[in-house]
Amino acid sequence: MTFLAIDVGNTRLKWALYDAHRPGAALLAHGAEFLDHIDRLAEGSWAQLPAPSRMLGCVVAGDAVKRRVQDQMELWDVPAQWVVSSAQEAGVTNGYDYPSRLGSDRWVAMIGARHHVLAKGPARPIVVVMVGTAVTVECIDTEGRFLGGLILPGHGIMLRALEAGTAGLHVPTGEVRLFPTNTSDALTSGGTYAIAGAVERMVQHVIAHCGAEPACVMTGGAGWKMAPSMTRPFELVDHLIFDGLLEIAAHRAQAAAAA
Repeated sequence: MTFLAIDVGNTRLKWALYDAHRPGAALLAHGAEFLDHIDRLAEGSWAQLPAPSRMLGCVVAGDAVKRRVQDQMELWDVPAQWVVSSAQEAGVTNGYDYPSRLGSDRWVAMIGARHHVLAKGPARPIVVVMVGTAVTVECIDTEGRFLGGLILPGHGIMLRALEAGTAGLHVPTGEVRLFPTNTSDALTSGGTYAIAGAVERMVQHVIAHCGAEPACVMTGGAGWKMAPSMTRPFELVDHLIFDGLLEIAAHRAQAAAAA
């Protein structure tokens, strides 16, 4: 009963094949492709995989990209299933004004984070940060209700905007410094501290609202760059979206069996 999890972001498609659709399942294979190259998955990294029994994914890159992924999945006889954010799933309640408009990657990551924290101890508030092309900051209370969150530009978008709008500034390869003394370090430090400041503000909101310190979880391809600059410890969880997809698949299977 192999299970294929797919996360289609703004830049890359990430996939993982597990031996079952449940939390803690053994990872059999995994990989990633830039969106420009996903049309070669069936003849490339997927060609030698055992056919998955089930598939579940989330996609933020749009319907055209989703159709290209589904075309590649035609080498297997498995229906494509995509998460759509809902009012409630897998123990998390969606507090968005229009729940279905919440990005599915954000929703899945929150579900993964909620169960990650519960597996380690009692329920507590959570701040979930995803650092990628964009940065999202999600706040969840002790009962598992999504309170709200932020979307802000990632490092690359910030730097390209400065390069485009400011004469003489170019995308740097600078370092994060306490007191930057050159333009490259000033740009890199500015972007990093802007993200860190937004995250810290949301942590303070959660403390004031919930009356408790939140568990702080970070994921995303650039999470390792941000974590050292945060004002409080963040746990880096590499595959939070895959963890969330496994939780959703398991809960849906349990619900179907009980019906």
